[in-house]
Amino acid sequence: MAGDEMDGIGLSRPADGQYGVTLMELRSLMEKRKKEGYDTIQEKYGGVIELCKKLFTSPNEGLSGAPADLEDRRTVFGSNVIPPKPPKTFLQLVWEALQDVTLIILLVAALISLGLSFYKPPKVEGSEDESSESEAGWIEGVAILGAVIIVVLVTAFNDYQKEKQFRGLQSKIEHEHQFSVIRGGQDKNIPVGEIVVGDICQVKYGDLLPADGVIIQSNDLKIDESSLTGESDHVKKGEEIDPMLLSGTHVMEGSGKMLVTAVGVNSQTGIIFALLGASAEEEKKAKKEKNKNKGDDPNAGARSQGGVNVPLLTSDADAKVDIDTIDPQIPHGNSHNNTNANVTKNGETGDNEETKTKIEPQRKEKSVLQAKLTKLAIQIGYGGTAIAVLTVVLLIVKYCIIEFVVNKREWKSDETTEHIEYFVSYFIIGVTVLVVAVPEGLPLAVTLSLAYSVRKMMDDNNLVRHLDACETMGNATAICSDKTGTLTTNRMTVVQSYIGGAHYKSTPNFSTLAKTFQDLIAPSVAINSGYTSRIMHDPDGGLPKQIGNKTECALLGFVMDLKQDYEAIRHETPEEALFKVYTFNSVRKSMSTVIEIKNGYRLFTKGASEIVLKKCSYILDCHGNPNKFSVEDQESMVSKVIEPMASDGLRTICVAYKDFVNGTPESENQEQFKGDIDWEDEDLVVSGLTCLMVVGIEDPVRDEVPASIMKCKHSGICVRMVTGDNVNTARSIASKCGILTPGEDFLVLDGKEFNRRIRDGSGEVSQELFDKVWPKLRVLARSSPQDKYTLVKGIIDSKLSSNREVVAVTGDGTNDGPALKKADVGFAMGISGTDVAKEASDIILTDDNFTSIVKAVMWGRNVYDSIAKFLQFQLTVNIVAVLAAFLGACIISDSPLKAIQMLWVNLIMDTLASLALATELPGEELLNRKPYGRTKPLISRNMMKNILGHAVYQLTVIFVVLFAGSSLFDIDDGIEKQKLHGPATQHFTIIFNVFVMMTLFNEVNSRKIHGQRNVFEGLRRNPVFIGIWIGTFVAQIILVQFGGIAFKTAPLSIDQWMWCFFLGVGVLLWGQLLTCIPTHKLPKKIFSWGRHHKDELDHVDSPDLHLDDDVGRRGQILWLRGLTRLQTQIRVINAFRMGIDARYDSHSLSSIHSYHNLQTHRKPHTSTSPRVVTSPLVTGEGDHAESNF
Repeated sequence: MAGDEMDGIGLSRPADGQYGVTLMELRSLMEKRKKEGYDTIQEKYGGVIELCKKLFTSPNEGLSGAPADLEDRRTVFGSNVIPPKPPKTFLQLVWEALQDVTLIILLVAALISLGLSFYKPPKVEGSEDESSESEAGWIEGVAILGAVIIVVLVTAFNDYQKEKQFRGLQSKIEHEHQFSVIRGGQDKNIPVGEIVVGDICQVKYGDLLPADGVIIQSNDLKIDESSLTGESDHVKKGEEIDPMLLSGTHVMEGSGKMLVTAVGVNSQTGIIFALLGASAEEEKKAKKEKNKNKGDDPNAGARSQGGVNVPLLTSDADAKVDIDTIDPQIPHGNSHNNTNANVTKNGETGDNEETKTKIEPQRKEKSVLQAKLTKLAIQIGYGGTAIAVLTVVLLIVKYCIIEFVVNKREWKSDETTEHIEYFVSYFIIGVTVLVVAVPEGLPLAVTLSLAYSVRKMMDDNNLVRHLDACETMGNATAICSDKTGTLTTNRMTVVQSYIGGAHYKSTPNFSTLAKTFQDLIAPSVAINSGYTSRIMHDPDGGLPKQIGNKTECALLGFVMDLKQDYEAIRHETPEEALFKVYTFNSVRKSMSTVIEIKNGYRLFTKGASEIVLKKCSYILDCHGNPNKFSVEDQESMVSKVIEPMASDGLRTICVAYKDFVNGTPESENQEQFKGDIDWEDEDLVVSGLTCLMVVGIEDPVRDEVPASIMKCKHSGICVRMVTGDNVNTARSIASKCGILTPGEDFLVLDGKEFNRRIRDGSGEVSQELFDKVWPKLRVLARSSPQDKYTLVKGIIDSKLSSNREVVAVTGDGTNDGPALKKADVGFAMGISGTDVAKEASDIILTDDNFTSIVKAVMWGRNVYDSIAKFLQFQLTVNIVAVLAAFLGACIISDSPLKAIQMLWVNLIMDTLASLALATELPGEELLNRKPYGRTKPLISRNMMKNILGHAVYQLTVIFVVLFAGSSLFDIDDGIEKQKLHGPATQHFTIIFNVFVMMTLFNEVNSRKIHGQRNVFEGLRRNPVFIGIWIGTFVAQIILVQFGGIAFKTAPLSIDQWMWCFFLGVGVLLWGQLLTCIPTHKLPKKIFSWGRHHKDELDHVDSPDLHLDDDVGRRGQILWLRGLTRLQTQIRVINAFRMGIDARYDSHSLSSIHSYHNLQTHRKPHTSTSPRVVTSPLVTGEGDHAESNF
């Protein structure tokens, strides 16, 4: 190329260091599209090579990578990062924590109580005796204020820690997301934040582009720009037809090289992001103005979530409508939602002004646990509110009757303060009952359990992108798994070959092969493969490292075993010299490359053996001479060569070639041409081939996979293999894995037969026909991404079972996206998966191993169980505390548990208990039961038995101590001595202490929810639980002995402590008695709570998706990419930040989550027409590009 002579290190740069093009000129250039962009480059800069010279870079060698040069480029053109917003301060988090309504009510009541306690009414007769008690009246108000402050500070501290964790992950993400560039003539993967203007990027199928750039060289490159234009058709790119590549768009097919021309805030992504930031600032200013005029619209420019206004733009990539509501001006192209795309029939977009459409309310599906918890929390809230109001009313009415009716006292002005103080104290009791009744510890338990699980799952090679996927996986009933890399090792080697009529079970001797084979085998593999696929020698003497496509690496390894040098061949025929490339996709199931030879062209093809063989008209014999290859010969070869290889579990690849000669053919297998060849007529070009060889590639089953699949079967999960491989290969691997077992009634189908069975006469998928196939289907071979999507959708939509199937699916190809999105849980491959597949997924398997999916099942079930454990614990505490307060109000006109004591139990112990119960590690016993199912009650009969049973025991003990405690413990009766500001008594202290002891030991009971007798099993594995339990016990001792007036406690003797401890231990013994009660005999309707009908779980309205009609919809301009490995953990942190505004505009380009709306695929893919298969899909399944060979 013209730029080869450039050194790429800026040595020829003028002394003033000025580049030949300015930042603004490059920004302006990237606004051009299609032919206009090409013309601008040619006319203004003299072509892309000249543009490289102006940027002092080499199209072949790239930049030198010298630190000084890179730093200079960042100074002039900017870096590939977008600065993050500053984190919230601790005081801001404190203010947000104070927004809780119940805390505000409690705060106001405490302040009123405090104010009244300082008011000194005129002395009346008999008041002298109460003076010391009145002086201590302020302490209760201060204690409640102190409790509220502690809760607020703890909440803010939790949020601050999560904010810090988020920032830490953010910096890690910056480094994790990498892209391939050429520097110093070497291919290197560097963090996308380090990419600079002038870099030469290697673009390949499945990438999300990290910066704006201009194509230098491309092979069959097609880009999905739907996130920018709203058009779902893939845009064909090329050096002359459309050389402009934009950051955040998806490479759906092909490969190429790109000159980076704009990064960071200067790229199209960055420009839009800046517009969003400006839009957000304008929204804030406008809102402030409206607030001043008292005419603000709470929905304008922001959504209300739980009382907190969330700006339109959040870093939570799930908030899709946030992106749809922004209305920036985008040059040369509309940005409108693809579900309402303003596209004319000829494919042209309408005017920008016409694209403003009103946003329809959208619906999204809640997770199983989320839906159940929502309904349960509402039910508990209603009940708690009713009891709290009833308690206050009863206390006030009873006080009034006793004082003004029975005692016949009159309301005197000098006694007003006293009466109001009583009323305020009753109100505080009522609010406290409400605080205790409402399970505000439940969100914390869910948060802690999910956060802990997500963190631990990373150690088990599961990177959770969507928080609810964690617990949804625990309910999975079906797993549709890829083969390559997931069930197998994904280290491929050629172990058999068929060359010149001879079937070799080991590597043949290259010198014994005919000259034709010696001339063609190495070039056919080296040239007709992605140049990014290569074999690297291990300096430590280990196995060579396979980089890139594993099937191509196996073929390159075969060439090396033949003692040939594929790198030398590639050096002689660089990628720029390739005349035409037909890249692999799931329709072709093959790859072809055309090169120029003397007097013509040569075409190399490789792909799935039965596909390529059908295109062969000749085959080389042992002497290298072409022989006719009839249909009968093809069938014979399939039965004698290919099927035996496939039966051994080998993937079979056929390599073929064809010569086009401009003159007289030298042999019958050469094709003569005159004039120009229509290279776009692929069917004609790739036909009449000559079969060169067939190879069998081994990909061994992972050693641990058969045991993992047995665990899945034992736990009620059906595993299905969905692969692009040959049926015989798939059957062999499935048998080795244990998916197919002798004596089992199963189906093994290929994609063609699968579609024939599930489609009716009109070609549409029939659910009735589908339901006859899927229950027995275990292997789906030679499948396309459309087949995988159809399978997942059909299983989810099936009504055969009483519970809807919960389906998990794995994928790594770009067009696995629709299936990954449709599945309840989508797993993307962290190693072999494309960025697009990772974006569409819920969990990323960082080791591509099926065993990690089983671990995800265990963690999902553990999350569900952890929350159920906490529910069992907290509901018991709530029922006892609420009923004790209510019944106490009815009987003795006061609560046996004082307000500050209930706050201690509720706000401190529940918080600590949620942490203790949410940090249980999963065990193998979790796989010994069937999935819960979507309609199973959240509170099972066994849990309800324990809740009610322990509530009966605890209430009995509390009221026995209340009414008989004075005689049992030989102490003064506290009931007779109770006054508004009266001193604490040992009687009521014992009640409080006994209740806490019973609660503590019930925490141990709550560790088991399935009727297990040994509640201590596995306790040593959870030091957090032990530490919290002991810490709470010590805190209770301090509180009782030294709490004094503040906590309404009086010090207890050793004997009294022992009795309290004994009654607490009684909870463990009582739990054993409850276990003896047969759960299955209890009525379901009474003893199970939280049961849902399927229609309640399928879809729920999402109020946060309703937007103000005034907000325009210019669409999906935030395609913003992101995503490798830890990047998407941003969502997780946002999801469990508990009140932290999810507003981190995350902020290297590496961490901006791509808003590629894969729903563009979902509607077309639901089409059941057989013609859908001909759409330009890119990969078949979890074997990346090689899967469908």
